[in-house]
Amino acid sequence: MKLIGIGKNYVDDKSEIAALKTGAQLIFIKAESTIVTGNKDIEFPAITNELAYEVELVAKIGKRGKNITEADAASYISEIGIGIDYTAKDVLAASRANKGPWALAKGFDGASPINGFKPVANFPDLNNINFSLTINGEQKQVGNTDYMIYNFVEIIAYVSKFMTLEPGDMIFTGTPASGVGLNVKGDHLQAFIEGELLLDFKLI
Repeated sequence: MKLIGIGKNYVDDKSEIAALKTGAQLIFIKAESTIVTGNKDIEFPAITNELAYEVELVAKIGKRGKNITEADAASYISEIGIGIDYTAKDVLAASRANKGPWALAKGFDGASPINGFKPVANFPDLNNINFSLTINGEQKQVGNTDYMIYNFVEIIAYVSKFMTLEPGDMIFTGTPASGVGLNVKGDHLQAFIEGELLLDFKLI
């Protein structure tokens, strides 16, 4: 099973999309061991003092595909859930200083809490899905998929040029352009799709 992420994929103003849509999607891979399911609490990682949260919709792949066309890409999504793509910002800064990759900064245990998968049929318009993140009862991020630079089908078509997508693979599809910040030990995170609470955990 692969866990695939896309970076810098949302705007605050839809008029910005055309200029940013260069075709060069920012894709990265996260380790399967980053995943936490079942709304289990997560131990604050000892490897960082700067734990950055990003709420994202997660597309689960339902069938095998390679070189998928945009016209067919939606049929490869079986479910949509919600997760947090965590980044250890201090680890990332140290890696970048040596022109290194993102792997450790995004690949530590617990870096991908995910929950709430619903059949894709529950979402009649993939380009109009609302989601949000609340921390300690305060809303921090609000997103709608109409503000994506690259939408679900464009991401799937692009990634499948490079790697075969398999059933069970999951794609983090990007975080809203505003509201990203740092978590501290004890924070309580709750993430919603269309107002329904689906992801609910604490950092312990």
